[in-house]
Amino acid sequence: MTNLNDEQKRELIQRGFSRRNFGRFAALLGAGAALPFYNEPALAQLSKVDAPPDAVLINANENPLGPCKEAREAAANMIQHGGRYRYSEADKVVQILAEQEGVKESYVKVHPGSSGPLHQAVLAFTGPDKPFVMADPGYEAGGRAADFIGAKTFRIPLKSDYSHDVKAMAAASPNAGLIYICNPNNPTGTLTPKADIQWLVANKPKGSIIMIDEAYTHIAGAEFCTDMVAQDKDVIVLRTFSKIYGMAGLRAGAAIARPDLLQKIGNYSSTMMPITGMAAASASLKVKSLIPERRKYIADVREDTFEFLHKNNFTFVASKSNCFMIDVKRPGAQIVRALQPEKVYIGRVWPAWPNHVRVTVGTMEEMKKFQAAFVKVMA
Repeated sequence: MTNLNDEQKRELIQRGFSRRNFGRFAALLGAGAALPFYNEPALAQLSKVDAPPDAVLINANENPLGPCKEAREAAANMIQHGGRYRYSEADKVVQILAEQEGVKESYVKVHPGSSGPLHQAVLAFTGPDKPFVMADPGYEAGGRAADFIGAKTFRIPLKSDYSHDVKAMAAASPNAGLIYICNPNNPTGTLTPKADIQWLVANKPKGSIIMIDEAYTHIAGAEFCTDMVAQDKDVIVLRTFSKIYGMAGLRAGAAIARPDLLQKIGNYSSTMMPITGMAAASASLKVKSLIPERRKYIADVREDTFEFLHKNNFTFVASKSNCFMIDVKRPGAQIVRALQPEKVYIGRVWPAWPNHVRVTVGTMEEMKKFQAAFVKVMA
């Protein structure tokens, strides 16, 4: 077990933890990335299915296109070096990201995906007296991490246009520790204007940190928020290679923030990265045509599906991402189960919207199969 130093103990007390919590946090520090609540796999269990080989899997916001050719080749070539740690592969990703985002290299920390730094930021900045604030419906991982350590979570309903209600989020608690914005939002795929996020950063409670999850921002073609990091704001930006880059199984992502904020997250994280994932990430970042080509492909398939839904008078939320929500006018879990015998597997249901189901955008062929099955089960 890692022992807490006096500064760490004082900081935990300031967040409302009692001395009885010290042992648990010492265990978490010693665990690194293997945290008891590390629930990206736990959430994945909700999407994990015993599906036949020819099933349509549009349930986990994966990119069916997979890694680009350059990334596949880079990962394959790296396997021969698998007996070495090769920390320099992670350094390459940091260098490229820092240059592309206009920040110093010390402002970038690579992670295996982006859910890890989300969990670890909850550990670092929230507590019994420092709540976690998120949208509802929204990506649940942060709220589950807050529950684990005894921090209160404020779940703020989306506005009527399905954007984050940043004013309500700012007002949720004067002592908020971490305010989480996923943009586009998961599960709705809807955008919050950058001006609203800038307002939140300017008007947040004193001492709180704004975390902006840009997992799906490339897909939407929306504005990034790393300029606020470059301005040394109290902002942490999350990036992942799981979505537009198609690397969900290769595990690569990053947190971009001031070094002092990264250091606090780093207290609860492991540093070793899979060298195959790092090689694939570096290669992906260098392919200039990858993002616009994939953005167009996903948009074309998504809009084709929206035309189908509109033609058949189904109610849905118009997304800008690779997932969207359909109002099925009945408990969503019923439709999830009804589609499975048709070999179509869609996403989970959110308690805030029990009559909605989340659907991931797959290939055109997969979405045509979804359309046929959906009409059948809804009839």
